[in-house]
Amino acid sequence: MNRAELTTAIAKETELTKDSVDRVLDALAGTLEKAASSGDEVKWPGVFTLDVVDRAARQGRNPQTGEAIEIPASKAARLRPGTRLKKAASA
Repeated sequence: MNRAELTTAIAKETELTKDSVDRVLDALAGTLEKAASSGDEVKWPGVFTLDVVDRAARQGRNPQTGEAIEIPASKAARLRPGTRLKKAASA
């Protein structure tokens, strides 16, 4: 499902205009971005948990040459599905 299909589905379900739904989706994306950039955790019970994790520096290999390389430490956004999404995916 792409953004346009999601907007249409939500508009149909909620009887809101597509423009209203689009603004809500933009606000949700902006809020999630702000939370991730500040390292905050966002929990939507049953749907997902978004948090930022620290990845330690580690050794890796260049797949083309096989040469050992150092992968620097970094931060990454992690999105974990909630129970409702897990159940829906396995149904």
